[in-house]
Amino acid sequence: MSALEQLQARLQYRFRDCALLRQALTHRSHGADNNERLEFLGDAALNLLVASLLYADGEADEGHLSYWRAALVREATLAELARETGLGELLSLGEGEQRSGGRRRNSILADALEALIGAVYLDGGIDAAGALVRRLYGERLRQLDLRASAKDAKTTLQEMLQGRKMQLPGYRVLETSGPPHAQHFVVQCEVVELGLQSAGEGPSRRTAEQQAAQSMIELLRAGAMPSRGQPVAKP
Repeated sequence: MSALEQLQARLQYRFRDCALLRQALTHRSHGADNNERLEFLGDAALNLLVASLLYADGEADEGHLSYWRAALVREATLAELARETGLGELLSLGEGEQRSGGRRRNSILADALEALIGAVYLDGGIDAAGALVRRLYGERLRQLDLRASAKDAKTTLQEMLQGRKMQLPGYRVLETSGPPHAQHFVVQCEVVELGLQSAGEGPSRRTAEQQAAQSMIELLRAGAMPSRGQPVAKP
């Protein structure tokens, strides 16, 4: 069984037009017949389909629905799903991107997953794309508490730290790339008192900061945050 056949088996979707699948896995650095247009389509379809799945809950208000949709379609989440699906090793990249670790880069993985959803939409229609999104997000959707806090990540992180009388996190732009109309930012979030750093990426500084804050929250919830009343270890 070829690598593309194995991928289709994991996705539980078989393409009628395999050229769409190959295009979805082709980064712009590899040539003109790349996945940028499919990514545009997949992004729109994904937002609609995720919103529909969240709306079906029937109880969460608009603020909570918007918060969770943003969390589910953010670059870091899409990159995780792409890794779980094994997209990275199947991407067609230019030599420069291959050498610089493009197969592991969140932005490239997230774009490829959106392109894949766009390809399924073109190949099989909205129902096929919806079924794929449900399979991709299955466990994450089952674990969601849609009525949990709808605060953005930076606010949530700030409150977590203030609740333990710690200093506010700092944010610093590490890298800015791309033309003025399509810039890409990499931002670092740092909690000095804990000696912790995290990073986020996005098309704006605000988006990158939110992603960096969310990554820091996940670090803290994984055990890096001291309990209330516990002294903070100085780095």
